[in-house]
Amino acid sequence: MAHVRLFKHFLPYPIIALTVIEAGLLYASLIIGHTLRFRLFGDVPWDAPLLLNPMLVPSAAVYMLLMLLCTMALGVYSAGLRGGNGPMAIRTVVAYCLLGTSALTVIYYLFPPLYMGRGVLFYATLVALCLVVPVRWFFLRLVDAESLRSRVLIFGAGENARRLAEELGAGHAGVAKVVAFVQSSESEPVFVTHDLRSRTGTLLEMAQKLDISEIVVALDDRRAGQGNAFPLNELFECKLHGIRVSDAIGLCERELGVVSLAEISPSWLVFSSGFTSGEFGLMVKRACDIIVSLVLLLLTWPLMALAIVLIFCESGRPILYRQQRTGLEGKPFQILKFRSMVTNAEKDGAAIWAQKNDSRITRVGAFLRNTRIDELPQLWNVLRGDMSIVGPRPERPEFIQGLITELPYYNERHHVKPGLMGWAQLNYPYGASVEDAAQKLRYDLYYVKNKSLMLDLIIMVQTVQVILLGMGVR
Repeated sequence: MAHVRLFKHFLPYPIIALTVIEAGLLYASLIIGHTLRFRLFGDVPWDAPLLLNPMLVPSAAVYMLLMLLCTMALGVYSAGLRGGNGPMAIRTVVAYCLLGTSALTVIYYLFPPLYMGRGVLFYATLVALCLVVPVRWFFLRLVDAESLRSRVLIFGAGENARRLAEELGAGHAGVAKVVAFVQSSESEPVFVTHDLRSRTGTLLEMAQKLDISEIVVALDDRRAGQGNAFPLNELFECKLHGIRVSDAIGLCERELGVVSLAEISPSWLVFSSGFTSGEFGLMVKRACDIIVSLVLLLLTWPLMALAIVLIFCESGRPILYRQQRTGLEGKPFQILKFRSMVTNAEKDGAAIWAQKNDSRITRVGAFLRNTRIDELPQLWNVLRGDMSIVGPRPERPEFIQGLITELPYYNERHHVKPGLMGWAQLNYPYGASVEDAAQKLRYDLYYVKNKSLMLDLIIMVQTVQVILLGMGVR
């Protein structure tokens, strides 16, 4: 699928176009709702200049922005791209009628001049559903997601080529489609089991015959690029004819939002774009961390009070659980959580991965974990500067020693502050093994490489979906 890179993050063109269309419809919905409330069902004459009210424009803009954020938060667009019209419509109703109106209530409480009245909000939301759902359905039918997928020819047939094809086909909606594999040379081992094509001409001729839009170089041995095995002139010719030429690590970064561990080399870390942190950017991120933490504390203190009461009633003290974690540049700190396990859960002193249906988790603890309420005390860690709102989740030092040994480049994730929310948590379930840690490392390295305020905003918004649907919990 065609992508555009905004603030270091790749976004599909269809999603951008659909977002712009829906933004206009949502803005218009509040205008129409205001008209219905005060002109059609009210006593205000049609010639009254209500639409010129200077407060209508900011109110409509806030309504549009919040509804779009709620739509993103519930994964409505991803449901639509997967072809799920039913789930897409249900999520839209929940996003507008429940999440959106709740968020607007908070905004109206904090900024009373934006309040337009319950009648206006009711009609605006009703109009928005009547406009947005059909338009989105027609858009997704008109814009065939399958036809927008990049048709990829993989140059290579070895283990890396096989692994790349498996990753692209592992249930990911809208990613590039592997059409064929081509051996780099007759001596290259073949590990792919299907779509292996013989060289019947130049790469350009094969690409044009198969309607290929991208050629991806995925060789097991980088030294295979020496001599005649690497068709430099043919690849350059393809590029001149408008066919994208990429490597496997670039394709995974663009299509899957991961950094492929099998393709990383020290030289790539040094010469690739990203992995930069300017002083101004760090200052802005720190300011945002403080503001967001204070707002979340203001909004969630009733939930934290409830958690304290429930924990005390079920199993007494202690209420909070302190545990050493590894932070920025490997420095240890004490993380705070509401206790969700029985006391002395690690009575033998050995660190143990949390397992599915872990018997150490209390009934209240299971509820706190499912709703992520147990993580709320970490807002204090953010205010202290130990953590950030967004970043790789902090791991225990006992596990890190082994992970650094078994997983090359694992220590690179410690070049940014750990976070309350993370890119890996959005895309991969709870990690409870070295294999899980390796899979999550791919997402963490993507975040370290492409970190930006835009990516942080996307992660914060989509984390709502994780919380509401209980994704990735143990």
